Amino acid sequence: MEFNKMNSITISFVLLFCFSSSSKLVRTQSDSCSSPLEVSNLIPFDTTSSFRCISAWNAQGFILRYAQTGQNLWSFILSAPDPSSYISIGFSSNGNMDGSSAMAGWTESTGGPGIAKQYYLGGKSSSQCPPDQGNLQLVPNKTVIVSQSSQLYLAFQIHAQQQPESHLIYAVGPRGTVPSSSYHLPTHQSQTSTSINYATGVAATTAGTGFSTKRWHGLLTILGWGLLMPVGITMARYLKHYDPLWFYSHISIQSLGFVLGLAGIIAGFRLDDDGVSRADTHRAIGYCILVAGILQVMAFLIRPDKSSKIRRYWNWYHHYVGRGAIVLAVANIFLGLSIAHESGSWILAYLICLIILVVCNIVLEVKKCLAKDDDDDDDLL
Repeated sequence: MEFNKMNSITISFVLLFCFSSSSKLVRTQSDSCSSPLEVSNLIPFDTTSSFRCISAWNAQGFILRYAQTGQNLWSFILSAPDPSSYISIGFSSNGNMDGSSAMAGWTESTGGPGIAKQYYLGGKSSSQCPPDQGNLQLVPNKTVIVSQSSQLYLAFQIHAQQQPESHLIYAVGPRGTVPSSSYHLPTHQSQTSTSINYATGVAATTAGTGFSTKRWHGLLTILGWGLLMPVGITMARYLKHYDPLWFYSHISIQSLGFVLGLAGIIAGFRLDDDGVSRADTHRAIGYCILVAGILQVMAFLIRPDKSSKIRRYWNWYHHYVGRGAIVLAVANIFLGLSIAHESGSWILAYLICLIILVVCNIVLEVKKCLAKDDDDDDDLL
């Protein structure tokens, strides 16, 4: 009797677990390309046309439906599990977020009507992504965000002469956080970029949002002006007893640093920084550093002989102009990282390298001073 009772309880728990698991599965798979659009009656345009459907972002459950529903008229419906934040889709010419236009939508936690707006993505901070701006030609009164069964549906129509940009950027906001009354988007929790063939519906993940031109600009200038140049100066000051090895090492390292720094500056010419705060200051300092670097190269080519009377003045010029350029370069690197809103890992990595360089210079300077004192003592003897 007790055995049968325990069996009944066990079976009940198993059934309850299976029921709850299946319910969760149904909720998480409430929308898919194999299921009909449940909110078609809430969309402000015709959804009976032949929409293509793709799994846009499997990690976040993003589903994209789209169709050319008229001459130069395109309809989009993006659905995703409700993150208690915003969902967005951006249209980019190259796969990068900066300079693209996006549609974002969310529902208020108070249960009010959903809000959907276009944004111009001018940078990575909220202030650089103003609402109600962008290059998408939205059809008036055809944009809506709908919430149903813990699923968000962002629907809109746009005019496009040929077809929309083929690089699509998807993002989801930080869980439990919706834009404030100013409608500025908080920094996304996660994002991805894909390229799509509108004719076939085939989408592929792109690397456009990874190592961009902006990051190449930063990496090359950090390696060239921010690391190799200081190392070259260190070798010239503390390793002169290894003559002529110090000289050729100094020239080689400085030349490589100059080439990398120049490549980084050239990469910076391609960046679109219109409206970016402090970009003009960053650019002006970069030009000063470039001029100083060119002057150093010219000074090397016309350096006087060691026996010349003006060699002393040439040394002063070469030393202090070079050191001044390095100080400006280090300051400009931190300014550039701040402007680009790079993650703290970039700043921390460069800061660690800089601290190591400073510590090495302090140790070598102390060692040089002690060696000089020993030489003075020997002279007295």
